[in-house]
Amino acid sequence: MKRSRILLGLNASVFVMMLGVGLIVAILPGKILALTGSPSMVGMLASTFAASYILLQVPVGNLADRWGFRPFLFWGYLLCALVGLGYAFAPSALLIFAGRIFQGAGEAPVWALGPAVLSIAYPEKKGTVIGFYNAASHLGLTFGPLLGVLLAGRWPDQAPFLFYAATCAVGAAIVGLTLGNVRPAADLPRQTLNLATLRILTREAGVLKAFVGIALHGVAYGIVLTVIPAYVIGARHFSQASVNVYFSLFYITVCASQFLTGSLSDRRGRRPLMAAGLILTAAGIASIPVLSSPWIFGAFAILSFGLGTFYLSSMAFLNETVPDTLKGTISGAYFLFWGIGNFLGPPLVGLVAQVAGQAAGFEVFAAALALQAFWVMAKAKPGPGPLFKKKEA
Repeated sequence: MKRSRILLGLNASVFVMMLGVGLIVAILPGKILALTGSPSMVGMLASTFAASYILLQVPVGNLADRWGFRPFLFWGYLLCALVGLGYAFAPSALLIFAGRIFQGAGEAPVWALGPAVLSIAYPEKKGTVIGFYNAASHLGLTFGPLLGVLLAGRWPDQAPFLFYAATCAVGAAIVGLTLGNVRPAADLPRQTLNLATLRILTREAGVLKAFVGIALHGVAYGIVLTVIPAYVIGARHFSQASVNVYFSLFYITVCASQFLTGSLSDRRGRRPLMAAGLILTAAGIASIPVLSSPWIFGAFAILSFGLGTFYLSSMAFLNETVPDTLKGTISGAYFLFWGIGNFLGPPLVGLVAQVAGQAAGFEVFAAALALQAFWVMAKAKPGPGPLFKKKEA
């Protein structure tokens, strides 16, 4: 019963929070434009969020491994609730950007520690339960913008941000009431993921492959949210309604992939699903420049399903490479590598597109994903790391 309470509590809390996140991410760019009058300043919304989100992943995971997961999840939700109040009444863009820094700090434990808790609570089917958690978060992100469309013009300007603050506060309450302070068993030896243990861990070639794939996944996710929408609007003359359909299709397909591939990865292993996810992502990206509407939406669906498949299987894989005392830290390392790719990759792909053409930018990155898939499937020698259990590469 306790395990069921943990699963339901984490899924409910992340769904409610992401409902608010999905609502405000569509509104914040307009608020920045209204306060500054400069479209170039809108890009700072992503940069300020990413700075704290990336830097805090591993430290927060390491501390959670020592002191338990509930306090960091609870305060992450609560910090985001306070940020929502700040957004509602911020008189300047500077305060909005400061809020994005704190929002990144608050969301860092939500994305990383939820899967870590579930991998401890459900060691025999971690792929399935992590899939439920990921699906719940993306369902919230799907319905949040739709809620904004339904309520547009029906509530005052501050209301969406107050709603976001309320969803985060409700998430904090759910975590506080349902989670319990899950932590590794007290008799397990305490370990930290420092440079020495990281070297031991990456001797397992499968882990190194996973980290590289995770960084590429971050690049692909960033392209989906930035480069591809710009391409279909500018080069394919998509309407705003078509772009809205594109984003809805993306989130819904990622959700579907979590339900369909979670239990499959538990039965068939993580590595084949990781490779399949990369291949599907590569196929979708490579198809976008050559397909016409409405067939291009099929490429979007394939790309989205691949991203979701790799995300789930690689997260479960990394959680299998370390003992319970490092679950939070390894999940933080996951999002550290993912965040670096997400932050640096899209501008690099855009640079290739600018030099060699948009289609070339997509094709070069698709080739990189395909090569990574073959590397993931290549047989590797297991490392002898004394701190970690030997796992399949």
